[in-house]
Amino acid sequence: MITRPPRGGGASTGPLTRPAARLLDAAITRAAARAAGPGGLRFTERQLYYETCRVLSPTTLLTRPPRTSAPHLRLPVFTRALDARGRESVPGLLPTPPDVPPRLPAAREDSESDLHAYGLPRLLVCQDRSIARMLLSNHVHVEAACPVIAADDAPSLDPRVVAALERAEGATVHVLHDASPEGVGLPARIRSVLGPVPGVRVASIGLAPRHAAALRLPSGRGPAPDPGRMVRPPSLRPREAAWLLRGRFAEAAAVPPPRLVRTVLRLTRGPRPPRTSVWTDLRGLRTAGFLSWPAS
Repeated sequence: MITRPPRGGGASTGPLTRPAARLLDAAITRAAARAAGPGGLRFTERQLYYETCRVLSPTTLLTRPPRTSAPHLRLPVFTRALDARGRESVPGLLPTPPDVPPRLPAAREDSESDLHAYGLPRLLVCQDRSIARMLLSNHVHVEAACPVIAADDAPSLDPRVVAALERAEGATVHVLHDASPEGVGLPARIRSVLGPVPGVRVASIGLAPRHAAALRLPSGRGPAPDPGRMVRPPSLRPREAAWLLRGRFAEAAAVPPPRLVRTVLRLTRGPRPPRTSVWTDLRGLRTAGFLSWPAS
């Protein structure tokens, strides 16, 4: 997980004037409504920060923003305004997680042992623990029938879960990551952690630099990685590798929460079964005999 705040220009870290504080407070209110969307989603503080940047972006009034530009609001300024307002006053904002993440419970042989007798067709691993927490808070794991874990928990994955993946015969481990040197190399790391599990596929559903550019996500800049140690997936284009080698990154938290949830559900659930309609029912009746019972 990247903990470096993206660098942005145009805003001072000094005390806010009263008009600036009012403007920022109104922007946070509007950003919270946009982050929650019509479904009333819950979101993290990092997602609220990026949404506030979009609300305050002057390019929304003047012209289209450049691709992967730096945020126009500095993170310390946003944090100070949120502290002054009070996090509990923002509906939908998840509480700040504890510094020490909860440890996974040890596997018990006598509790729900039959649960692991079934196959597990899919698993979602998130690079950012807060994103995994946000998806769980919005019940994505229920809608997609897909357990959601953080990448830090993958090394301690219960062996019975790995066996359930293998038992599904064609299971997929989806990896949601940032457009960063660590992120693009995460699927290969998860693959090595799982080991040679037959029939289990590790698929990336995270960001690549080209996705961040297409979505015009805010980007940051950190220390340049070692070119010799950076993992370069075959799908990574030379221009994208050069972008990452300059220390640039874009986080999955920068994707608007409603769009992130929709995309994760679409990619993890796979193709949907055909929906029934009046026309399909009529076609079914045409194939049914006059005295025969239609199939239920």
